[in-house]
Order: sequence, then C-alpha cells, then structure tokens
Amino acid sequence: MTSVFEVNGKRFFPGKPAWVMGVINVTPDSFYDGGRYFGKKKAVHRAMEMVDQGVEILDLGGESSRPGSEPISAEEELCRVLPVLKAIRPRTSCLISIDTTKASVARAALEEGADIINDISAFRADPKMIELAAASRAGLILMHMKGTPKTMQVAPFYEDVVAEVYSFLEERIDWAVKNGVAAERIIIDPGVGFGKRLEDNLRLINELSVFSSLGRPVLIGVSRKSFIGQVLNLPPEERLEGTIAAVVISLVRGASIFRVHDPLEVGRALRVAEAILSARDLMQESTKQVDHVQ
Repeated sequence: MTSVFEVNGKRFFPGKPAWVMGVINVTPDSFYDGGRYFGKKKAVHRAMEMVDQGVEILDLGGESSRPGSEPISAEEELCRVLPVLKAIRPRTSCLISIDTTKASVARAALEEGADIINDISAFRADPKMIELAAASRAGLILMHMKGTPKTMQVAPFYEDVVAEVYSFLEERIDWAVKNGVAAERIIIDPGVGFGKRLEDNLRLINELSVFSSLGRPVLIGVSRKSFIGQVLNLPPEERLEGTIAAVVISLVRGASIFRVHDPLEVGRALRVAEAILSARDLMQESTKQVDHVQ
C-alpha cells in the first residue's frame, strides 16, 4: 500500500510511480561528485538538467557526509547552498530538499522555498531542528546512521541489522510525532552505507519490505556507494550498472523513493521495471478472476 506524503499542505503518493531524487552536492569533497558541482553556476546547471530528466525531488547539500568527512560551519554551508537554492526555486515546481543536520541551515533553506528537511542524523544532531520542523509544514526525512560521518565506518557491528534499524526508525517516528510533526510528513531511510558493513547493506536491501509496516514511504540511497564497489571491485565512476541493479531490487522489495546521482538512467530503469511488475500484477488479477468464475 502506498503511503501518503504531505508537504506544505499538498498530498503526494510516492511509489505510484516510484520517485527519483536527484543529488546536488555543492561540496568539494563528496565521495563521488565532490567538486563537480561546487559553485553556483555548475550546481544550478546540473539541477535544471535533473529537472528536465524528470526528478520529483532535488536534494541540495553543502556538507559532505562521506565516511571520515569533517563537519563544516553553518556559515560555510549556507554560503554554498543558498545561492543555488535561490536560483533554482523560481525555475521549477519540483520538491526541493535541504540535506543538512543544522537547524539554522534548514531554516534559511525553508525560507527560500525548500520543501523538505533531509537530516541524516534523524534530528539528533541539533535539538532546535525538531522545533523548526514542528513549526513548519515541511516534509522530513529520518535516516538511520551509526555514529557520525567521521566515525560511522570504524568497525560498525550489529546483532541484527534489520531489527535494530527498524527499532531506531520506529522510535524516531514516534518521537517526531510526539514533538508536533504529523506522521504524514515523514519519509524513512534505512541509511545504506551509513555505519554499515557489506553484509548489512545487502541484507537491508533484501529485507526492505519489513520497513513498509512503519507506514511511511521508504527512501533508499544506494547510488554508486562503496558496497557496490566491494561487490564489483570498481571505483565510484564505474558503479552505474551496479547502482541500477540495486535500485531495481530495492523497488521490488518496497522502496518508493530513490536518491541517485544519475536520474536519467535510473529513471529509465525504474519505468521498465515498473512496467514488468504491473504486467505481472495484471496477469495475476486476471487469473484470480477466472478462478472465481469457475
């Protein structure tokens, strides 16, 4: 069943069809595209290119969250993202998310027209973030991460990764609701690659359907990540095919929003996969009807 997602009073149904979220990293050091779109002109051009490719969400970030990355100041983050946001907001009606853990950055972005707060700390890093979220009508993305970007890949370990991530997301949803955020405004993300081993990432993708019982749209971020590199023994720039494979499996397993660097290619793969799955569903329904008549 598709979950409704409310943003600024509007209702959406991600998953009918699947949504593509395009990544715009206005950073010099992100793991794949660091420096590629660092600067207003390049970032705006790429954002509008993604809009033309049909993304439902543009995810704008000014601080790298790659493993081992160091945090930057709110002032530096704002200097990176606000000029880009101001330039693209009047040119597109698609949703824009701000990828930040800082309430001051999120507040400024919302004031300039951003629609969603994408907080990889699930609102744990800045106590003022939940106050801002409750006072706004923005959408929220709550993600699981063990530790911080600087420490998350230092020997992560789980007794049961699916159960632990599920419990974390369940608690975060309940906490947000108790603090004044409507559940319909929340998207959940199991945090592939954020404090996870190869086997953890593979299991989370395989068991994504478990998270659907939380009643919120499931976002997955697998794009060009290190687990794909571990499987293929390839660098980030050669992980597109692996990304598409992981995205299609994630679709089958229940994800409805896909955060990617390559929205054109991934979007095409999703449309074909959805057509195949829809044909299967129609065939099964037809068979049921025939059996009922007999």
